[in-house]
Amino acid sequence: MPNTATLQREAAVNVYRSVEQGLKETGAETCGLMFIHCAGQSQPEQQVRTYLEQTSESAFQVWQDGATQAIAVLLPGLTLDEVHYEGLRIKHELQETVPGADPQITLASFPAGERPSKATIQHMAESAKLVDPSEIHIYTLDKTADEPERILIVDNDPTVREFLQLRLKMQGYETYEAVDGLAALELIEKLTPDLVLTELNLYGIDGLPFIQHIQNLDVEQPPKIVVLTEQRVEQTISQCFRSGVDDYMTKPFSPVELDARIRRCLH
Repeated sequence: MPNTATLQREAAVNVYRSVEQGLKETGAETCGLMFIHCAGQSQPEQQVRTYLEQTSESAFQVWQDGATQAIAVLLPGLTLDEVHYEGLRIKHELQETVPGADPQITLASFPAGERPSKATIQHMAESAKLVDPSEIHIYTLDKTADEPERILIVDNDPTVREFLQLRLKMQGYETYEAVDGLAALELIEKLTPDLVLTELNLYGIDGLPFIQHIQNLDVEQPPKIVVLTEQRVEQTISQCFRSGVDDYMTKPFSPVELDARIRRCLH
């Protein structure tokens, strides 16, 4: 007779297979996927199912992963923003109705023609147990396992650099850092990053001259530029976009929103 661990592994494989099949059955349609985990207690699968039955205007499917104990929720037709909104609503509902619940949620939306492998689905389920309960983790797919996208972080605040590095590595990016504009320009020529995430207030060369230097570097493909800064002056923001900046965010910032903006710039 199979032992408990074997039964759990078989149940988990069946869940991953069911999720994979459910994604395929959506056909040429954007599809959302969410994994929910509540540490230290039985998983509120029935509460999630009941809540979606009462509130969701579209079809959905719910499974329980026997290995990670995460709840899988398939949401056909939902974009990333819509899946994120559903995640926020489910998180609030569980905190209100399940005593002591502090849900950890990881989610994604896969466009038409892009479907994750069973291994990716399993990794999503496992990542839900590692998520900071104070936020919702947006799961991203690497371009390839051997070629992650490169992001150069430019900021003179070591705390900000450390946070961004940890955050972006969790998303699967390859990260580098520079403390000032001159060091950043050298690294861009050497490493050819896909995206530069930069503060405007830097030592040496900073602000718009720094942005213009990036644009004028002798590289095959100039990197995307996302400004993450304390500067809020409307004229500065307009000048940055006119100079070729791809996106602009001010501090303090939402890590979830930053994740989404970086994804939009790179894909």
